[in-house]
Amino acid sequence: MKKPMRKVDQAKIRQRQHIAFRMNLLFFSIFILFSLLIFRLGYLQIVKGEDYKRLLEQKEEIAVNTSVPRGRIYDRFGKVLVDNEPKNAITYTKTSSTTAQEMLEIAETLSTLIEQDTKRVTIGDKRDFWILLNPEKAKEKVSAKEELAIKESDSTLSNKDVQRKVNQLTRERITDEELNSFTDHELEVLAIYREMMSGYAYSPQIIKSGDVTEEEFARVSERLGDLEGVNTTTDWERVKFSDSTILGSTTSPIEGIPRSHLDYFLSRDYSRNDRVGRSYFEQYYEELLKGQKTIVKNVKDRTGRVVETKTVREGEPGKDLVLSVDSELTEALEEIVANKLLELKKSPSASLLDRAFVVMMDPNNGEVLSLVGKKLEKDKDTGKWEVRDYAFGTFTSAYEVGSTVKLATVLIGYNEGVLNIGDVKIDEPIYIAGSNPKRSLFNRNGRVAVNDVTALAKSSNVYMFRIAMAMGNAVYRPHAPLPIDIGAFDRLRQAYASFGLGVKTGIDLPGEYAGVTGTDTISGKLLDFAIGQFDTYTPLQLAQYVSTVANGGYRIAPKVLKEIREPSEDGVTLGPLIQESETTILNRIQNNEKEIEQVKKGMIAVYQPGGTASTFLQGKSYTAAGKTGTAQSSYYGDDRSKYGTRTINLTHVGYAPADNPEVAYAVVVPYITTNPNVSPPPAATDLAKSALDTYFELKKKREKEGIIHSTEPPIIKEKDQDDSNSK
Repeated sequence: MKKPMRKVDQAKIRQRQHIAFRMNLLFFSIFILFSLLIFRLGYLQIVKGEDYKRLLEQKEEIAVNTSVPRGRIYDRFGKVLVDNEPKNAITYTKTSSTTAQEMLEIAETLSTLIEQDTKRVTIGDKRDFWILLNPEKAKEKVSAKEELAIKESDSTLSNKDVQRKVNQLTRERITDEELNSFTDHELEVLAIYREMMSGYAYSPQIIKSGDVTEEEFARVSERLGDLEGVNTTTDWERVKFSDSTILGSTTSPIEGIPRSHLDYFLSRDYSRNDRVGRSYFEQYYEELLKGQKTIVKNVKDRTGRVVETKTVREGEPGKDLVLSVDSELTEALEEIVANKLLELKKSPSASLLDRAFVVMMDPNNGEVLSLVGKKLEKDKDTGKWEVRDYAFGTFTSAYEVGSTVKLATVLIGYNEGVLNIGDVKIDEPIYIAGSNPKRSLFNRNGRVAVNDVTALAKSSNVYMFRIAMAMGNAVYRPHAPLPIDIGAFDRLRQAYASFGLGVKTGIDLPGEYAGVTGTDTISGKLLDFAIGQFDTYTPLQLAQYVSTVANGGYRIAPKVLKEIREPSEDGVTLGPLIQESETTILNRIQNNEKEIEQVKKGMIAVYQPGGTASTFLQGKSYTAAGKTGTAQSSYYGDDRSKYGTRTINLTHVGYAPADNPEVAYAVVVPYITTNPNVSPPPAATDLAKSALDTYFELKKKREKEGIIHSTEPPIIKEKDQDDSNSK
């Protein structure tokens, strides 16, 4: 018979059961926690691992502002146009933990080793420096009572906002006497210190470059162990071997990124002190020319101090760019245009003449062979006229171009159905009530029957007037008003645009100008429009326009970049080809081949007996087709006091050879005379003739030398190997 269980034993059993339950619960909880931990670790490693890895790399990998050379720029035959010249440089790299006092001590030491120009030191720099050198005196500039008043004046101000206002007051209360108390040595220390402060952490900041002497370079190099963050290195200075402004320019490391483009470049991982393309070609192709910075990984200790730096990717020079430009042709034309301007300026009626342009391009692919623009400016000291480069004016300035637009007017007449090939019209003075007679220069008072070819050869204004009147549904009655459909203005303008007139050409350079659009809609202005005396066009637009006719009707975007290449490995041959620039066809005009060929006949007739440039091809071994132009215009140049003065512009367009065009040309000489009663010298025709002569002479010379293609073989032609025609 079992003994009854005592109460004590029952209590022990319950206690053991309770302990077992608690232990099981504890083990289960531990299991759950470990499961959650493992799950979390798995999630972080598998799901989020790559994200955190990228985040870690973003924090550690830094693009260091090492001075990598920009890409070289060559002409189409491999001649160096823009190069890099190595210069000694002294740099400083601060870290995120570097203090102002540490930097000041380094600046103090550097000031004993190098000479630093103090011209860049500003009043603001002096104020900051005075505060750094005189911290106790600076605190006394703003009392505790004033600081409290600032806090109480606006309860929304944070401590940082209050301190900012205190700092501003402190700076404002530094006296001129205190600012002028710096010694020459202290100013030199300040000049060094300000450059050290202007850079980002871990990015080398140039302290001195270009004018670092060998002695300074050696002294600093010997003390690098004592100058934490200081380094001696090689910087690069951009050097141009051409006066052409279209090459553009770059900022210096001291200038850094222009303020107007700061946000744009900073968003693309640039540093504030990076040199960038400032204008034209250097600006347009900045991404290719700039090179790649060195990427480093900084290993830091717990204090944030860099204990090791690992290079992730070495810096790379920028890509070398080969231009379509023929520099030898360009230099020869620059001299021709400059001399012609100086010669023309001697005329008493040439008081407003100050510029001239010549553009040559391949009409089949848009390659620009030469962009020449020259401008006269009077030297303030000598009073003599000096010739300045104005190549960018070929696409940033526009003028009324006169009869050179008649090629388009005739083709538009065909397309609009108001003119047929071979149509004959009577050239005679046009009398519209309330306006002066409108006539052709070759026929002042008679009645002459002309067809389309003759109209172009003799430059009949009246033939073009009749096309415009037909487009405007006008019925002409001598001495009566001439009502028109003003919609003809828009149709004519849109049609001209299809040739490249009055619209941007699409050239690969920044700042292109489309020209001025006339606003009057009276009938006489429509007639003027048809002969190029209403809207204005750039010299480059004229070159694109005549190229469109030359190549059979295709409007092609002009291009200055021909090839992108890797940097040269040996300095003798161009680097491997990366990419050739594509030919961009913008549109085709609405004319068939027969109509275009008919206009070409008229252009050929311009250079034959009876044409407006009948002696153009006398004694020449080449053939060509062209069109002359004279426009009565108003002056809108640099002298604003002479705005609106009546003047004359001369133009000339064409292509050669006549049967197989390989070069198209456009010449513009604005403001050649202020005397409309005397025929100006045929300056535009003279320049066009000289341009073609030079082109074919160079072609003949190169064929003798075996130079058939531009960069084949890709031999670098250094800047000191200029031919006799080069400047």
